[in-house]
Amino acid sequence: MKTPKAKAGSRSFRSPQTTPSAIPKTANFSKIAIDLAEIGKGFYARGWVLGTSGNFSAVVSREPLRLAITSTGVDKGILTPAHFLEMDNAANVVRGDGRPSAEALLHLAIVRGVGAGAVLHTHSVWSTVLSGSHASQGGIALEGFEMLKGLEGVRTHKHREWLPILENSQDMIELGERVSRTLRESPGIHSGAGRT
Repeated sequence: MKTPKAKAGSRSFRSPQTTPSAIPKTANFSKIAIDLAEIGKGFYARGWVLGTSGNFSAVVSREPLRLAITSTGVDKGILTPAHFLEMDNAANVVRGDGRPSAEALLHLAIVRGVGAGAVLHTHSVWSTVLSGSHASQGGIALEGFEMLKGLEGVRTHKHREWLPILENSQDMIELGERVSRTLRESPGIHSGAGRT
């Protein structure tokens, strides 16, 4: 599947299906849950999420803000639409059974901070290893990769992109604030590649 380029001035892999303007305020929770379940199972098959790690959300409405999000503790290999909850702008469940991940506040921070239409939080072994080995430098430089041409304005693999790495924390309020600040200060990293 080819991903369209974003508008000039941003470095984003957003597709038309996930841009804020493409998600109607009356988006169907059931349809979103079906789509997220399929995406999640695909990520599991690729090894991007293992067991119960990772979580996925998408905007159901902006006014009032509502997200469909995975319930905590669900094995992503058996994900179904029934494993999704609808939560409000304070991470309170308004539809479904269960509770959202503690990382729900990060999803809200990203949606509010950059207008994301979806947050697909993975925990691949490789991203974890790379994050751990480059954390002391505060990030990782990506350069010489053909995939960089997927970023707006990049026409050659001879490009260098800096990807910040944030120290993880169990204090989701504080971590959410750091994620929001990093996204504001580095608008070019809205690509979904950032990891905590």
